[in-house]
Amino acid sequence: MESFYKPYLASAEAGEAVWLGDLRASGAAAPEAERLVLRLTGCDGSRADFPLFLPPWQGETERDFALSILCACVFNLLSARGGRELRVFYRTENKALAGLVGELGRMFQLRQSVRRGYGKAVSVSNRIGAALGAGLFTIAQEDIGRYEPLPGRQRTEPVCDLNEKLCTAAERGDRALLCGMDVGGTDVKLAVSRDGQLLYTREFDWDPSRSPTAEGIIAPLLVLLDEALKAVVGERFDAIGLSFPDVVIRNRILGGETPKTRGLRDNPALNYESEFQKLGGLHERLLDYCIPGGRVRITNDGNMAAFAAAMELSCGGEADLEGGVLAHTLGTDLGSGWLLPDGRVPELPLEMYDFLVDLGSFPQRRYAPLDLRSVCNENSGLPGARRYLGQAACYRMASELDPAMLDGFTAETDGLLQIQSSPRDLRKPCLEHLMALAEQGKPEAEEIFRRIGRHLAQVNREMAFILHPETPVRYLYGRFVKRARCFELIREGCADVMPELRLVAADENLACSPLMRQLAQRPGVTVAQFGQAVGAIYFAMMEDEE
Repeated sequence: MESFYKPYLASAEAGEAVWLGDLRASGAAAPEAERLVLRLTGCDGSRADFPLFLPPWQGETERDFALSILCACVFNLLSARGGRELRVFYRTENKALAGLVGELGRMFQLRQSVRRGYGKAVSVSNRIGAALGAGLFTIAQEDIGRYEPLPGRQRTEPVCDLNEKLCTAAERGDRALLCGMDVGGTDVKLAVSRDGQLLYTREFDWDPSRSPTAEGIIAPLLVLLDEALKAVVGERFDAIGLSFPDVVIRNRILGGETPKTRGLRDNPALNYESEFQKLGGLHERLLDYCIPGGRVRITNDGNMAAFAAAMELSCGGEADLEGGVLAHTLGTDLGSGWLLPDGRVPELPLEMYDFLVDLGSFPQRRYAPLDLRSVCNENSGLPGARRYLGQAACYRMASELDPAMLDGFTAETDGLLQIQSSPRDLRKPCLEHLMALAEQGKPEAEEIFRRIGRHLAQVNREMAFILHPETPVRYLYGRFVKRARCFELIREGCADVMPELRLVAADENLACSPLMRQLAQRPGVTVAQFGQAVGAIYFAMMEDEE
């Protein structure tokens, strides 16, 4: 009988994608597969079980591939949920399987202080654990004969009227000077309102990954606040809402493994952990721009997108938020956010841009992560979702489908093919060029955005396995959805994989709140691009969660 892994390895060597969701489904259907249960204990003490079936392997190559399946599942669990312990239940008398499970500690570098690859997710979990008093992440093993299933999952029951909370936040903004900031990888967007009137919008191009210090990331944000106060003739804000592209829990930036802090990590003159903690103190720095008794509320950019969508739905008068709200931002990277049915932002990493969804594409893995042809994320070195969604994915797929689409935008240095970023940064112009080609009907450019949709569906397959969201709707923000044709192509591709998902563009049609309606009428800006900055204004006025 042919090995379970052989056809998948052949596809991988041929440069084809091998989706993790397909491997899990096929493994579960294989009669000879061994059952494992991955029990993850969160930093808050909650527990959840995840089944995995691994068929037997033949030879080292297949064993390595089976190990990559196990590691990818663990990595995705930690990237989405974080945790303080992973307990693996399996038949311990199977010595081959015991050897595989025994390698998890080495693969995730539990005993190291500086981690790469899979270990990046452990570093994030440990930073969250330190902030919440949960301790360091550990891995344990136990025979599956001692496994006892956990109680069934319960639906999240609202403990408040979320629509009422959202409307109250909008009304509170009618009597204040407020600022919302949306921090991205290639730009920062800022919006200011006074007494319910949108007075000011600003977009600032930057590249935080080049900064060798935390202050180099913080200082431009403070300059933008100074400029905004001068523009609206204000002394200080009543409140500031900030959307930041990293793990944010209880107003503190805790992740530290995104491409935005690459310059800090690569600076040999710094202790990275100490330097990153300065970025974690951004909340206090922003309070200096608020009145005495003012407030600053920070959350992840994906969570801000989910909140902004909920606000607009609520103000539209027909909001059904019973299943919560899930949103993605598609721009420099993939951002993913979740607002629970009771209005809480879950205290989870939700770093889905790092998800390992493709265990194939071996030739594309052999390029260095900084090469645009690579499927490997710059921050982890692993083939993560960032290279399947976001602008880096568009560059990669353009080079595969028709390299001529990148003419005039690339430069090759020391064997690395990249989009030019100096002396002029061509990353956003290149993305706009590819989007325009798709809009004009160029088949290769259209295929880029169909693939973006398929890849978004693969990420959502992982989300369904790990997080069990209760809503099939996904609200999309960012540069990718501002052109109707590109969004339609994304929807087509997503439907090929998960037809049950419903994608909704967060554009002018989702402009229902007073400030968002004003934004939709403002020349030179779009709701898709500035929606999170305006949403951050409202977020600043939400009641703090108890």
